Amino acid sequence: MPGTLITVTAPSGAGKTTLVRELLRCDSNLRLSVSFTTRAPREGEENGREYHFVETRRFLEMRDNGGFVEWAEVHGNYYGTSSAWLAEQLEEGHDTVLEIDWQGARQVREAFPESMSVFVLPPSLQELENRLRGRGTDSEETIALRLQAALGEMRHVQEFSYVIINSRLPDAVAELAAIVQAGRLRYSNQHKRHPQYFSFLVQDC
Repeated sequence: MPGTLITVTAPSGAGKTTLVRELLRCDSNLRLSVSFTTRAPREGEENGREYHFVETRRFLEMRDNGGFVEWAEVHGNYYGTSSAWLAEQLEEGHDTVLEIDWQGARQVREAFPESMSVFVLPPSLQELENRLRGRGTDSEETIALRLQAALGEMRHVQEFSYVIINSRLPDAVAELAAIVQAGRLRYSNQHKRHPQYFSFLVQDC
């Protein structure tokens, strides 16, 4: 009874993490993948909760040994999703959400063609800049680099099946929840999860 796999991608500051957190609060049937990363923890982050924080050498060893279903280098740091953990979750029937960048989402689509991909856009570049400044954690140089990177990332939006414009968080959460529910109701998922309801369609030859 395989679970549904959903990737959620957005440029830094578009509200992806908050959006997914609210979705998980509303839907107890979802699992969130905790990525491995080589970047340093931010204030308030805990190892194993937001990320698995590892040294670069450990990350590269895992990558070279096939430990990641997807990985990418973003802003000079590595990020990756555990192959073993993801396979276990899906095999147990858990619907699983991956918060990853567009490079990782592309790799996941290649490995899991039936996965659902969602791109979250900010309502404008000005609003994106305001959100980045509102964090109060990045220098002017870092904000400029993130904005430049965001433009490059958003140019890949056409590769995704679904797009959410995160103007109001409650609306964006409702839209993401609707996408997840639509995925659960696809024929392939319904047939796998509830084969008994389709048994009457089988005819003896």
